[in-house]
Amino acid sequence: MTQSDLSHLGYPRNDVVLEDSDQQKNKPVIFACIPAFNEEASIGKIILQTQKYVNLVIVCDDGSADYTAELSEALGAYVIRHELNGGKGAALRDLFKFAMTMKPDIVVVLDADGQHNPSFIPSLVEPILTKEADMVIGSRFVKGGKSDAPPYRRFGLFILNKNPGKVKDAQSGLRAFSGEALEVVSKAKASDFGVELEQIVLAQQHGLILKEIPVEIRYKGIHKTSKIHPFKQGTQILMMMLRLTTEKHPIIFLGIPASIIFSIGILSGLLLLLDYLNEYFNQFYALVFLTCVSLGLLIGISTLILYAISRIKNKL
Repeated sequence: MTQSDLSHLGYPRNDVVLEDSDQQKNKPVIFACIPAFNEEASIGKIILQTQKYVNLVIVCDDGSADYTAELSEALGAYVIRHELNGGKGAALRDLFKFAMTMKPDIVVVLDADGQHNPSFIPSLVEPILTKEADMVIGSRFVKGGKSDAPPYRRFGLFILNKNPGKVKDAQSGLRAFSGEALEVVSKAKASDFGVELEQIVLAQQHGLILKEIPVEIRYKGIHKTSKIHPFKQGTQILMMMLRLTTEKHPIIFLGIPASIIFSIGILSGLLLLLDYLNEYFNQFYALVFLTCVSLGLLIGISTLILYAISRIKNKL
């Protein structure tokens, strides 16, 4: 692999070498992908622990202002650099893009802040190795799972886990993907924390088998578990849920409101006509008529387009 092959990832290197012994040829090749933003306090420990279970650790330094990249590289991780912070989704896209060039059997994703214990990696990859699943999520909310999340986070997770994918812990970033699943989830478009929900929906749309296994995710004693405000993070995820749900059921979420708005416009138009016949021009009814009919038609046309697109996607 030449430096030019990696130039689009922002940090070209060509010194990635995997063990190629006869013994290794019979083992699955497992990579770990770690998105990181200002994680110099924890990244070293995470890399060293993760290296016990995988062939290669890949870190995306997503615009850090500290020594995250330097520490990662010094400890033997392959480092992708972003000059500016692009968000978790953007970091994962480049991590997956690089990983796919080397065709690993399994890719594991975990956070750099210490919330995820690398010792769960064998449990994550086991269902993929035994062909029981294509994508495995480390869950706080299945039997045996644990978390010491503060109450406000528990409440937020409760709301956000009412998701289109019917997964109990849709926001867990501790995941494992088969090679086939990696190609599917790498198509996720979200650049923020909505990417984790989008991955689930993409996997299900492509008929991949998902499995949740119990893990422990820590919050206490972890320095700055989230680099953005929880409200902003929650808003990003809710917007993704709304987008995915609307794309899946456009008739329900757009068509019905469009019909109601259009009907209000027609009713206003009839009232306007009645007043006009009595030689009175009602400006309020005229405004409501024009606004609601126009808006109803616009949303209705958008609904039909989305519905057609969803049908085509399902057939493909």
